[in-house]
Amino acid sequence: MSETVTLGTVHRTAAPPSLGGLGLFTVLLAAALPLVDFFIVNVALPAIGSDLAAGESVLELVVAGYGVAYAVLLVLGGRLGDLFGRRRLFLGGMAAFGLTSLACGLAPGAWSLVAARVAQGASAAAMLPQVLATIQASTTGARRAKAMSLYGATAGLAMVAGQILGGVLVAADVAGTGWRAVFLVNVPVVVVGLVLAVRLVPETRSQRPEPVDVPGTVLLALSLLTLLAPLTEGRAAGWPLWTWLSLAAFPFTAAAFWAVERRADRTGRTPLVPPSLLALASLRRGLVLLVPFAIGFSGFMFVIALALQQGAGLDPVPAGLALAPMAVAFLFTSLAGPRLIARFGSRVVVAGSLVQGVGILLLALAAWRDWPHLGFGPLLPGAALAGAGQALQLPNVLRIVMSEVPAARAGVGSGVMVTTQQSALALGVATLGTLFLTLVPHLGMRDALLTTLLVQLAGIVLTGLLGLRLPREVG
Repeated sequence: MSETVTLGTVHRTAAPPSLGGLGLFTVLLAAALPLVDFFIVNVALPAIGSDLAAGESVLELVVAGYGVAYAVLLVLGGRLGDLFGRRRLFLGGMAAFGLTSLACGLAPGAWSLVAARVAQGASAAAMLPQVLATIQASTTGARRAKAMSLYGATAGLAMVAGQILGGVLVAADVAGTGWRAVFLVNVPVVVVGLVLAVRLVPETRSQRPEPVDVPGTVLLALSLLTLLAPLTEGRAAGWPLWTWLSLAAFPFTAAAFWAVERRADRTGRTPLVPPSLLALASLRRGLVLLVPFAIGFSGFMFVIALALQQGAGLDPVPAGLALAPMAVAFLFTSLAGPRLIARFGSRVVVAGSLVQGVGILLLALAAWRDWPHLGFGPLLPGAALAGAGQALQLPNVLRIVMSEVPAARAGVGSGVMVTTQQSALALGVATLGTLFLTLVPHLGMRDALLTTLLVQLAGIVLTGLLGLRLPREVG
């Protein structure tokens, strides 16, 4: 508590909420869960298809249903946290994530699994925006910079570790659960997270919460659905008429969304995605960097899982462990990230692009030289360099995005950032994954993989060039 003395009267004002070390661990644990679950199914898909007699289009829905529901509802989740309290939404979202994970693990059929995955994505959208908003509202200065760096490191590590963990759990066949373990493992983690969060996560909310922007919410959902649904399902479904109509509708729904948001901003209401928030140079430039990075990251993880299992003939564990050098390099490089960014500023992002690009080239060389005998050894140098390069980029880009967002708009800002990230992750699977699977019948698995890696390399070069436009200092 703080005290103000005026004319002999003592007035007490509540101290601002503070997020301690164990509280930060708790919210970062929650931040890891949705990202782990986005990638953990990649190596489990063959087992799911075999066990549930699911075709390719249904299996893509297992991935896409989660990703699209997650992306569509993220900004709304951030707004609801501002309105009703971020701790309350965090606890509710985490509990729902645990229950929907249980439903995924117990799903009796393919379509019930798809439905549970959609619900799981929605619950993740309620939980995740509260993590960044809580960090933004309950930390300041150096503590906030460190917390944001740890958030970025957690996000990147979760994406790689999810795929490794998926392979281990499927092969371990814990108590005969097989692929179901990749979902059931969330349940005890959620229980621990809830126990810690009740005690350690402070309640924060916007001082002037605005009602939910219903027109903006509906139009954003339509915009993302008209883009992501046909891209993720089109190839497996044979590109029926609805996919082309949906893609044709996307520019119009996106334009309508932007017009509604601008009108709301001009009339003094708070839109779902305020154009005035996008006027922050750091947020705008960071989002532009985040898109090609996330597209390349998720596309690579999806394609390499297919190539190693279906092309190189690896079982789930070797396929997952082949990426272990990427996870280890990401972890140790990200630990040095705060010191590097303090000394060299945004040039660290450009250096990360260069290092990651060299790693991807080495992975392509290994595929060209050693195919189909790929595994831990041939992939080690490239995977390690790619992981180190990613660690120099992702945490720092996330810090840039949120560096100037005021605490009162922390929920909106975090919702915009994670929506951009998740939409780009879904786009990566849809675009690079579709490119790879389309090329396989014509070029063969090896050359399709090489082509996809070179396309990803172009995205890495773009990220590096965009990084050159960043201001020297990173907040």
